[in-house]
Amino acid sequence: MLTLTDNASTIVKTIASQATGEDDAGLRISSQTEPGSGDFAVDVASSPETDDQVVEAGGARVFLEEGAAAALDDKVLDAEVNAEGAVSFSIGNQQTA
Repeated sequence: MLTLTDNASTIVKTIASQATGEDDAGLRISSQTEPGSGDFAVDVASSPETDDQVVEAGGARVFLEEGAAAALDDKVLDAEVNAEGAVSFSIGNQQTA
């Protein structure tokens, strides 16, 4: 299952609550094209779609569309804010013990 870094959790929670005013809102990640292509769309959502997988970490919620959930199953989501205030997300591999 996708995991979130502490930075990603903080940023996701902030973006979702500022955009919707709702504490239960989150970011929805969906696959854009062919499975395995690595292209994803990210949108703020008040709630998950019926078949979405819900990932919760540090008060943040991420809703994963079925194709995105499969593609990101063993990944970690990170996020950062640059000096101009722009948010960028990155996806990496989970550490194995």
